[in-house]
Amino acid sequence: MKQKVSALLALILLLSGCTGASSAPETLRLAVLPILDVLPLYVAQSEGYFAQQGVTVELVPVASAAERDQLLQAGQVDGVITDLVALALYNRQHLDVVGVRTAMRPTAQFAQFRVLAAPQSAIHTAAELADVPVAVSEGTIIEYVTEQLLRLEGVPPEHVAKIAVPKIPDRMALLASGGVQAATLPEPLASLAMQKGGRVLVDDSRHPEVSCSVFAFRQATLTAHPQAVRKLLLAVEQAVQAINADKSRWDDLLVEKKLLPPTLQGSFTLPDYPTAGLPTPEQYAAVGQWLQSTGRLTAAPDPAALCADWLPAEK
Repeated sequence: MKQKVSALLALILLLSGCTGASSAPETLRLAVLPILDVLPLYVAQSEGYFAQQGVTVELVPVASAAERDQLLQAGQVDGVITDLVALALYNRQHLDVVGVRTAMRPTAQFAQFRVLAAPQSAIHTAAELADVPVAVSEGTIIEYVTEQLLRLEGVPPEHVAKIAVPKIPDRMALLASGGVQAATLPEPLASLAMQKGGRVLVDDSRHPEVSCSVFAFRQATLTAHPQAVRKLLLAVEQAVQAINADKSRWDDLLVEKKLLPPTLQGSFTLPDYPTAGLPTPEQYAAVGQWLQSTGRLTAAPDPAALCADWLPAEK
């Protein structure tokens, strides 16, 4: 009799454990910067797309890329939206973080990064920036994009000069006051600088192959929770379609989440967010070559290892 009761209890515990595991959504934590790239995550959250897909997503706001990277490398978040320079550096020693989807990329109508001249500057073309220091954040996508854009506009690499101004608000202030002749800024802050008199010398809408951002996850998360990641990406796909269908609908959310300065509300047009796809091997290779040339990597990363196809490619 005791054996039958024990067996019954064991069966009940087993069944209840299985039921709990299947009914409770898996939870993923993502660190999010106040940048336009993360809007699909906030839309998926506010519109209930994550819940529809059966995944719980916690968005962890961070103030800087350094804070984002610290949380990721400490295992306190599962994923981030990052750029190819940072992604390659995450994997400097071994494969820890994998890109799974393009988050944002420039188009002919929308720039992600702009090289701007100060309002008081006499510089009017990118070619005139030869040997003129451009304010950037060193060792980041900003420095990489600056070098690539100026090279493509005819400035020889040995004549691309830079000055380190890591914090974007400081870079904007120096540009506005004429403390620097030029600076590279991301959108929408580049548009804010333009409102204050900054002039665009070149941006990546002219050379869209230069930059993009990606959703990236820790390899440990991809191994342990592959279905949760796929569900998150399906919810992001729903959010992207909703954003592209009605750009003006998200103005309040953009300001609330500090993705858009209030002074730009109503005048700034959102880009078309890309549907599922990945950066090209050529983009990864170019970043790897640059990191090697600057001494930040000893070997170029393998594009096939840095990115993985988790959803159908864009058609």
